[in-house]
Amino acid sequence: MITKDLNHRLGEVGAGTDMGDLLRRYWMPIAGASEFDTISIKAIRLMGEDLVLYRDLSGNYGLVDRHCPHRRADLSYGFVEECGVRCNYHGWLFDHNGRTLEQPFEDIANPDARYRDKVQITAYPVEQKAGLLWAYLGPKPAPLVPNFEPFLWKNGFAQIVISEIPCNWFQCQENSIDPVHFEWMHRNWSIRLRGANGPYAPRHLKVAFDTFEYGHVYRRITEDGSDEEPLWTVGRVCLWPNALFTGSHFEWRVPIDDETTLSVTWQFSRVPIEREPYEQESIPTWHGPIKDAQTGKWITSHVMNQDFVAWLGQGALADRTQEHLATSDRGIIMIRKRYLDDIAAVKRGEDPMGIVRDPTVNARIDLPIANKHLFINGRSARDYDNDVLRGTSRVSYMFQAGQPDDVRHAWLEAMGFQHVESQVETSQ
Repeated sequence: MITKDLNHRLGEVGAGTDMGDLLRRYWMPIAGASEFDTISIKAIRLMGEDLVLYRDLSGNYGLVDRHCPHRRADLSYGFVEECGVRCNYHGWLFDHNGRTLEQPFEDIANPDARYRDKVQITAYPVEQKAGLLWAYLGPKPAPLVPNFEPFLWKNGFAQIVISEIPCNWFQCQENSIDPVHFEWMHRNWSIRLRGANGPYAPRHLKVAFDTFEYGHVYRRITEDGSDEEPLWTVGRVCLWPNALFTGSHFEWRVPIDDETTLSVTWQFSRVPIEREPYEQESIPTWHGPIKDAQTGKWITSHVMNQDFVAWLGQGALADRTQEHLATSDRGIIMIRKRYLDDIAAVKRGEDPMGIVRDPTVNARIDLPIANKHLFINGRSARDYDNDVLRGTSRVSYMFQAGQPDDVRHAWLEAMGFQHVESQVETSQ
């Protein structure tokens, strides 16, 4: 039974809270590196802290307190320079390590005082991996940014999608260990959204949950499946501590604060073997809308948008004291216990689950991946064409609404799908 107090403990992310201290032991993806092709600095809020993320003219990324320690001016309006960010109010300059490099008037008026050596700004390390910018807000020594196997895959088109969801991160993450929702929220609801009353999707017959080094796995069998298929033999991953991994993509639920979540998706599309060798020059980043601009209602047309509706419908922070868990919720119960175990481990000074410190291990972290051969070996263009024309695949981005035209066209070009798109449009 979840008490009111425990419900808040599971959702709180500020520094000094139980869950906040746990999550600060992990690197969090907070932006796409390609965002900084057109900007140099942006305001960002992360786990209740107001910060600015920037790339200086030397190429270093910095993540520092949004407010200058001099007179608390907003550094998101600062000047990005060769070695840091300069406050636009009085010109104090800070590097990505938080050091004060210059205090222009003080340096002239009283240079021997070296006052700048006495003032630092809060700063957190930032690393780039797989086109993502990762931040670490925890105690030193920092672990390694996990180098998951899909980040090393060749001959694929990757894209990063970011959305801001106005609810607590924990109810978003609980979705990662809930297989039965797929039957109703995605398959059956999509049928109803198309104006049909059925037939409904095959029902779930069996679910199972397991723990491994980097999280948990859920496995399922539906009426049209068997215990020999990958969704049962391999399953999908509730990646610790705040992500879902399906094989083709990662979805991180990064806490902005107690009532807001940054959804960060990294999606990989394997190009047909006829398109090899394919090398992507830059991984595009785009921001997906969650509301229909005309109606003001939540968007429901795409897979992750449907998930967003479920999370938002639970309120800013789901009231778990009012829930009635059932047999299919064994995974939910399992991960709640694991979070409490990891909170206790952190209090004892131990690493929680999934922390990577060994560079040898981090050379490539393998995860359970259903149909892994399709991502590594690829498929022929004919196989893709046949799937698209049979309606079992798509030539548009199915996970979130709002994909920009330039990203869509780049993806179509990489996949060689322009001709298939024309055939699909002609047949409709």
